[in-house]
Amino acid sequence: MTNVVLGKDLWKTYNMGEGIEVNALRGLNISVDKGEFVSIMGPSGSGKSTLLNIIGCLDTPTKGELCLDGQKTSTISEHELTKIRAENVGFIFQTFNLLPALTVMENVEFPMRNLSGSKKPNKSTRIQNAKAALEEVGLLDRLNHLPNKLSGGEKQRVAIARAMVNHPKFILADEPTGNLDTETTQNIMEQLHSINKEGTTIIMVTHDKETIKNTRVLKIRDGVIET
Repeated sequence: MTNVVLGKDLWKTYNMGEGIEVNALRGLNISVDKGEFVSIMGPSGSGKSTLLNIIGCLDTPTKGELCLDGQKTSTISEHELTKIRAENVGFIFQTFNLLPALTVMENVEFPMRNLSGSKKPNKSTRIQNAKAALEEVGLLDRLNHLPNKLSGGEKQRVAIARAMVNHPKFILADEPTGNLDTETTQNIMEQLHSINKEGTTIIMVTHDKETIKNTRVLKIRDGVIET
């Protein structure tokens, strides 16, 4: 198998002022293979979201080495990291993070605007791709709705469509079912497993033991993955 994510001796230290430092990650090691579905579990403050942000190039480690698809992120310029995020990573958040002034279709279309060069589709192609993604999550009938007209489950399905519209190599999901009821949680997990079966690597942070079925579980505590 090919590593999509390889982190070695990852540290993340936050300077809180007055000489106080907090280590969110403490020499963490992680390896995720192409096509895996990995669940990361652990208590609050254990470093789960910090790790996800570093893997998604939203943050950088204080020390250590992270390789994404064989590339060391420490050797990549900020411009290139932005390009990697746009082309290779889809994000799903617990709070959905939909843009309230945009319609469902415009929210899903939005990541395609961040592509560059020949990979940036024209408007008609963006609309076509957004509709295809919404059809996959069963929300084609909601494409002209604003987010405030949707249920929590519908918002999360829009977020999934947005995450997958650029056909990323992997999807990072931070508590994607945290605000949802049991039935909706099951529907969202079925959707994520369907995406995973198509070859997309998924790394999910979760507290919910019901969502980790048929995934590889990593437990993190005090900034390291327990062995």
